[in-house]
Amino acid sequence: MTQTPSWPWQIASTTFDGLVRARASATPDATFLIGDDGERLTFGEYDARVDRVAAALSREGIGQGSRVAWTLPTRVSTVLVMGALRRLGAIQAPIIPLYREREMGAAVRTSGSETLLVPGTWRGTDYLELAARLPLEGHTSPLVLEIGAVAPEADPVAGLGEPYDADDIRWIYFTSGSTGTPKGARHTDDTLLTTGLAFGGIGGLGREPGEVAAMAFPIAHVGGIEYLIAALAGGYPVLLVEAFEPQPTLALFKEHGVTTTGGAPPFYQAFVGFARAAGGPPLATLRTLKGGGAPCPPHLFHEVTAEVGCRLAHDYGMTEAPMIGVANPDDADEILAVTDGRVIPGSQVRLVDADGIEVGPGEAGEIQVSGRGVCRGYCDPADTAANFTEDGWFRTGDLGQLRPSGHLEVIGRLKDLIIRKGENIAPFEIETVLIARPEVAECAVIGLPDEERGELVCAVVVPAAGSQPTLVELKAWMAEAGLMPQKVPERLELMDELPRTGLAKVAKQQLRQQLLSTTTEGSR
Repeated sequence: MTQTPSWPWQIASTTFDGLVRARASATPDATFLIGDDGERLTFGEYDARVDRVAAALSREGIGQGSRVAWTLPTRVSTVLVMGALRRLGAIQAPIIPLYREREMGAAVRTSGSETLLVPGTWRGTDYLELAARLPLEGHTSPLVLEIGAVAPEADPVAGLGEPYDADDIRWIYFTSGSTGTPKGARHTDDTLLTTGLAFGGIGGLGREPGEVAAMAFPIAHVGGIEYLIAALAGGYPVLLVEAFEPQPTLALFKEHGVTTTGGAPPFYQAFVGFARAAGGPPLATLRTLKGGGAPCPPHLFHEVTAEVGCRLAHDYGMTEAPMIGVANPDDADEILAVTDGRVIPGSQVRLVDADGIEVGPGEAGEIQVSGRGVCRGYCDPADTAANFTEDGWFRTGDLGQLRPSGHLEVIGRLKDLIIRKGENIAPFEIETVLIARPEVAECAVIGLPDEERGELVCAVVVPAAGSQPTLVELKAWMAEAGLMPQKVPERLELMDELPRTGLAKVAKQQLRQQLLSTTTEGSR
């Protein structure tokens, strides 16, 4: 059941349940989970409680091969349910609680779920009522069960669950659905352990004594299981925060001495804001910020280093391949500032041009990935055919460069490329220049249809407090930064906030549609 860990301070296993049992045996009295309500579980207690929750779920007819969707907050009870479902041999399909009827209905249909676990009423939404009106389009209505802040338990039953293969499909994670209904990526214990162990190992999590991680993002995201795997392997606790509210969350981090946490770049920016408000590092114990979800502009690395006082080691992954590149906090500043980690063991990366031909050294191309860390296709075979090459490589849709050192640099999304008079323009480069300006709080660069150019470059800016940047000023900044004239935005839109997906990424397709649906009055 166990395997030799890649990093000496870790334990490992070929299965998730095996990892739980191995850690409970190795350090049963060490703290594993800390709820934001103060609840604590050791590794040994977690293992024993999983048996009891599994017994309770089995009474509801859940067992080997059962398909169970769940939309639950980042709570101790949720982690218990995750462990219990895996111990029972069920196929679980986590759904981010921010999803509503359309996305949730699609997730239930796509996964073929027979049971749906909901939190009752949470943050003002009645999920029982929501579940009753899902658009299931002919799919049999699932049995809906409420899982509150306390997971259901029953006396353990011998023989629950059976030995299983690490390559069995037992996890279905959904894409964010920013441009359509979510697709279900089919994962195994092997895909998730390959990536989760690399996240903790290359990232050095648990290597130093006193490590305390914090998860302040939706645990239903694939990053949730990766955090748990890393903590189980490294033997350190995880603070679970149901919802990220800046000041209360920071107070919780201080109370529990959090040393590592993470999320998408807006999360890093929040810590820079904490530091500026406090006039210095906001969290003395913080050693590393980790995360992914979107490219991270270099200026943000330097701001975190100078003002937050910790290492920002930005990773690269997605629902289909949770960790493609993992950053080592010990890498040099000039590497961490502009790259997104090294390709993890067990996975391979290639960069190809528009014709699918591999590009030369140092050239940019679409990032394609294969290996043990990649999902085993989608629930819908048509999605698999559209997103995997004939020789089995996953098309990420990201544009990137691979350095001789093995570090990846993600430049942006291929679908976000702006084609202006036949020239490809990567928005991320322009966004990096814009966001470095103190007048700009947030920004996004998109292409909009234009009869003369094909597409024009439009900068959408959320101004910093007290600022009102103009297009003339924007063009001057671009020239000062040495940006070629073709990349200088021809239109500027000011907004109070940018539309985002449930995972805090800028929803560029929504933003584009929003601007196209309004009457264009010309550039300011």
